[in-house]
Amino acid sequence: MKVVLFCGGLGMRLREFSENIPKPMVPIGHRPIVWNLMKFYSHYGHKDFVICLGHNAHVIKQYFLKYDECLTNDFVLEAGKPHLTKTDIHDWKITFADTGLKSNIGMRLKAVEKYLDDLGPDDMFMANYADGLSDVPLDDMLEFFKKSGKTACFLCVQPQQSFHYVRLNDDGTVHSIQDTTNTGLTVNGGFFIFKKRIYEYIQDGEELVHEPFERLIAENELVAYRYDGFWKCMDTFKDKQAFDELNASGECPWQVWREKV
Repeated sequence: MKVVLFCGGLGMRLREFSENIPKPMVPIGHRPIVWNLMKFYSHYGHKDFVICLGHNAHVIKQYFLKYDECLTNDFVLEAGKPHLTKTDIHDWKITFADTGLKSNIGMRLKAVEKYLDDLGPDDMFMANYADGLSDVPLDDMLEFFKKSGKTACFLCVQPQQSFHYVRLNDDGTVHSIQDTTNTGLTVNGGFFIFKKRIYEYIQDGEELVHEPFERLIAENELVAYRYDGFWKCMDTFKDKQAFDELNASGECPWQVWREKV
């Protein structure tokens, strides 16, 4: 199944990195977050990627054009030449598509419609914001979506930030105050599955989760897959540090492709 990755945004809340590189290219250990995401999808057999480019597109192109397998694979060095014991991306297909510097997600998705032909009998594809990681059982989410018969599905998770949710009375007095993790509130986790007919709901210039999703909701064509396991988004420098700490400890739940020891 094809996977569309939205990699063209400016990433303004991660300016320590994203002024020079796209946010999906911010590294976790030796590899950028988008590589970790692509490894996640490929683990489930989804290896045909369409990358929506924009801000600093050349960084992403150059990374894959000069990809070094030795950084994340065992190899034998013989006569000065490395011989890999396994590879990462030899069977990946990656389409690099220019979708505009200032396009929103809906516009980027519209721009790559021409690359989403031949989707197979299910006429479905996946999409991702490319700035968050999870260990969600993707096969289960896909089966949930297929059984629903709907047009679109997204991952629904608990917010990772710790805020206080406040309810007020009409006169401004506080009715209640709770930590967001105790309210039952959930957020869009940025993992999507669509049928090709999603394009019937998107008009030019629209943001994906605004007008198009409202149309889907009105027609009862949108479902959410709730997951309470690991999910984390790299939105700020603090999030980047948290990912680095997980990587340094060896506790990387999203790396479902790793061999169990």
